[in-house]
This record gives sequence, structure tokens and C-alpha cells, in this order.
Amino acid sequence: MAQAQTKTSTPPLVPAAELAARNQTRLPNESAEYRRARNELLAEEIELRRHIERVAEMRRALPPGGEVKKKYQFQSERGPVTFADLFGDKQTLVVYSYMYGPERARPCPMCTSLLSAWDGEAQDIEQNVALAVIAQSPIERLVAFKKERGWRNLKLYSDTSREYSVDYLANTPEFADNAAIHVFTKRDGVIRHFWAGEMGFETADPGQDPRGAPDLMPLWTVLDMTPEGRKSDWYPSLEYPK
Repeated sequence: MAQAQTKTSTPPLVPAAELAARNQTRLPNESAEYRRARNELLAEEIELRRHIERVAEMRRALPPGGEVKKKYQFQSERGPVTFADLFGDKQTLVVYSYMYGPERARPCPMCTSLLSAWDGEAQDIEQNVALAVIAQSPIERLVAFKKERGWRNLKLYSDTSREYSVDYLANTPEFADNAAIHVFTKRDGVIRHFWAGEMGFETADPGQDPRGAPDLMPLWTVLDMTPEGRKSDWYPSLEYPK
């Protein structure tokens, strides 16, 4: 008789407030009032961490998305490539649509700030998944700005036909070029859409600019830790005085 397999169950989570109460961190000259408020905040931070993981689990559990049936073509820095080529030897592809179409004199500063951060992470990301940045300007224009910005690791692709950009919501009747983040999978030779950021103006909360969750920009993560937070009247710039 075969021995029955026993399932290993995940132990129940300790309440966040209890974990926060175990915190031994104390900083110079802090008041008792500060420590009480900080531990209350710590409990909320623990809950946030858990919620982020629950959302990530839900994302990973999504059913198969729509099959990519069109044979999209792009120009890379080394010549023409297909959509399938963007995967390289990986099974998953992350695509960011960069707001730098031919109608723009200069690229979107917000997109540029994000991609500047990603350039430093690109080699780490690509140990796990493929990463592509697609814009609608000619490749020569994209490469020129890549050099100006000092990017070394991002792979840029030109979608001058705009076919991919239209299909995947980076070119709409309202916006000639729009930022978009998509994840695709390739399993058994079949390419499918897996996930896209779907938070925009219609899902924004009162008093906030549209923002996604998770937030793709390390800039905002850092500023959210400060007393000033995200200033409502400030955005990144393409250039700063030296």
C-alpha cells in the first residue's frame, strides 16, 4: 500500500501588531511618543508587505492571457527583429512602451527617469526575464538619446509601424504615444500576454496623479519615505544644472 503523502501547510501568520511589538530598534534621543507612533506604523508596514505578496500571488495565478498572433517587427540597434526575438533565451518578456514618438521634440521626463533607474537594474533583471523598451521614433533617434543619457544596459527597439503600439495601448486615439507596461510569456512555442498595468486616470484616487501598484519608479519609493513625500507640483527633468 502506497504511503499517503502529507501536505505541508503554511503556518499561520503572527498578527502584525504582535510582530511590531517585538521590534527592538531604538534610535538616539527618540521620545516615547515617537516610539509608540513608529511601532503603529511598523504594524501597517508589515500589513502592506503581506498585501503586496498576496497581490503578487494573485498575479502569478492569472489564467493564460490572449495569444500574440501577429508577427510584429521592430528595429533594434543591430537590425530588424521579430517579437519572438525579444525573448532571447527567456520564457518571460517585460516590455515598457517609452513615450518618445516622432511627434515629440524630447522624450517624456517621467519615462526617462524610470528607465534611468532600470538601466542600472537591467543586467540583474535579465538574469531572470527578458526586458525590452519600445518607442515609436526611429532607432537612430532612440540610440542618440541613449548615448546622451548614458544608458548602457537597456535594449531599445523602434516600432515605426506602430502596429504593436496600437494593439497594446501605447498609441491610442487620445494619445499618440502612451506609456505602457506589459508582460508576455512564451511556453511551448506559444506567445501569450500575461499581465499589463491597467491603472490610469479613471482609477486614480482624489488628489493623486495616476499611479500604478506596484509602483515601477524607485524615485517615488524613496520620496514616499520622506516627510515631504511626493510633491504635487514637481516632476523629474531631462536635465539638471551641473
